[in-house]
Amino acid sequence: MQKQMLLGKTAIVTGASYGIGYAVAHLFAEEGANVVLTARGQEKLDQAVQEIKDKGYQATGVVADIGSLDDCKKVFETTIKEFGDLDILINNAGLGEQYAIDETEDEWMNYILNINVGGPIRYIREALKYFMPKNEGVIVTVSSVNGKRPICGATYTASKGAVDTLTKNVAMRLCETNIRCNAIAPGATETPAAAKWVDGTQPGGDTMLKYAAKYANIDLPQTKPIDQAYACLYLASEMGRCVKGQVLQVCNGAFL
Repeated sequence: MQKQMLLGKTAIVTGASYGIGYAVAHLFAEEGANVVLTARGQEKLDQAVQEIKDKGYQATGVVADIGSLDDCKKVFETTIKEFGDLDILINNAGLGEQYAIDETEDEWMNYILNINVGGPIRYIREALKYFMPKNEGVIVTVSSVNGKRPICGATYTASKGAVDTLTKNVAMRLCETNIRCNAIAPGATETPAAAKWVDGTQPGGDTMLKYAAKYANIDLPQTKPIDQAYACLYLASEMGRCVKGQVLQVCNGAFL
């Protein structure tokens, strides 16, 4: 029997009721981890958790808004109560948007930045309260190819550039420890969010959509959520034990 790569580990996966987070939670459970799933919607979250449990794996769910500090603390408190420790944090939750800079309002900008940048900062900061005393832990944040190829909304692309920089900053802070911090940068992936992007129905519409065709090869196949989950597994397992401060792009070559 093949050895489970995360046996005995406990992982938090934010935004895990569908898409990439859902794939990560299921894969990590299959690899032996206890998984804590978060999402804003109770019904889909309960369904995702139950599907993992039905396969005989350990999972629990916490309804949480990534933009809320109180919810962040609740997630970690539940994790420790249920499983006694934390080993892996997967910062996946975030929002896509397509507002061009000339259409971006302050209220919207602050809303997106609080979720896409504030969320990872809060969750990393909280995770380090458990990782630093034992000198061990893994952080993986789901960024985007937009961190380097900013073809979507102005605030979204700025947030992903910030996440890439945050990843390196945290890795520098922790380089003399056994705590690793990395990110993955998905390209177009078969998720509900990507479908809305292609249809021009994400917030902000289709103003920026033409730049995708101009600055990326969108004729290449999209990746699947499991492809992104495999990248997270590589970084979270012993396979990635010497990888620190990297942003691993998974895009089928479409955003080279």
